Amino acid sequence: MKEIRELSDEIYEKVVDFRRHLHQAPELSFDEENTSKYVCQQLEGWGIPFQRNIGGYGIAGLIGEETSEGKVIALRADMDALPIQEENKVTYASRIPGVMHACGHDVHTASLLGTAYILQQMNDQIPGQVKLIFQPAEERLPGGASLMIKEGILQNPAPRTILGQHVHPPLKTGQVGFRSGKYMASVDEIFITLIGPGGHGAMAHLSVDITLVAAHIIIALQQVISRRSDPLIPSVLTMGKIETEGGATNVIPSRIHLEGTFRTMDEKWRHEAHSLIKDMVWHTARAMGAEVEVDIKKGYPYLFNDPDTTQRMKEAAIEYLGKEQVKELPVRMTSEDFAYYSHEVDACFYRIGIHSSRIGRRELHTSTFDVDEECLKTSVGLMAHLAIIEMGRR
Repeated sequence: MKEIRELSDEIYEKVVDFRRHLHQAPELSFDEENTSKYVCQQLEGWGIPFQRNIGGYGIAGLIGEETSEGKVIALRADMDALPIQEENKVTYASRIPGVMHACGHDVHTASLLGTAYILQQMNDQIPGQVKLIFQPAEERLPGGASLMIKEGILQNPAPRTILGQHVHPPLKTGQVGFRSGKYMASVDEIFITLIGPGGHGAMAHLSVDITLVAAHIIIALQQVISRRSDPLIPSVLTMGKIETEGGATNVIPSRIHLEGTFRTMDEKWRHEAHSLIKDMVWHTARAMGAEVEVDIKKGYPYLFNDPDTTQRMKEAAIEYLGKEQVKELPVRMTSEDFAYYSHEVDACFYRIGIHSSRIGRRELHTSTFDVDEECLKTSVGLMAHLAIIEMGRR
């Protein structure tokens, strides 16, 4: 553990440089070409073998030698940014108009690079192999994790455990958080198009007022949650976008598009809810005289943290950081494509604290998101420590 701390201190300034470079040059999901090249340059410089262009611009690095026990674990970081215009007045602000690392993926990638450096320096102490997964497209369906899995990222060699970390504004710098079992929700996208003849706002009786139909559908859909779901299963249904084609104050539009999200923690209920949503939309629209098209795009599953793995990692984090720095996390209805890995391999997805009195609390997916870069000392050293501990497990 002392060696890990020393190596973490040694690489810290470089990791800050990694993070700032990535923050200045963000790339959207499925477009992470330069980010991928930058990561490969660092791995190549340290003599870490890797494969590129997996599931898009994904990278798989490998540290350590194959053993008779076949011990392999995977460490994952995501690389993509968001379509947000940065408002921070810092020297490392995004130089790409309308694109920003507002979810901390620059921190995740820089941290895994730092962890890779530490593990490479300690190569002779690793009783197995560590697979480094630098993943594209976490922010957009179908999710880079699903694509990398399809292209064999969890094979040759196959990890028995996978770890991932994510920045977390509620936690202070130096703190980390864990949650065993179901931690984050599945996510599906709902797309509805209402079609009518359109007409004059003063003569609604000669038309079908699909604006009113849209209002009824939005209200009716809440019954799927309030009256059809088991109250013990967390579920959220939100319609986040309404858009008409054309229109004015005195025009009843001929087309309205609605978009929303459905999230839950149970796969059986998730499937049932899709049918209920479609039925509710179709019958409401038809009862009011409108034509309707409805499509539900299935997204990420719920994220499951293996209880045994999570408990081991929590205990290892307490050993590395101290008990007062390790927190218990509540369930979240946000989603993460790391969930795909968690349904294939024993997984632990944990959180890293990022706020302090110096920088204040900056929320994810906002134009002013930022981190106290002291968090990089925690994220880099802790992940290396967790990897060594997990590799030593019989």
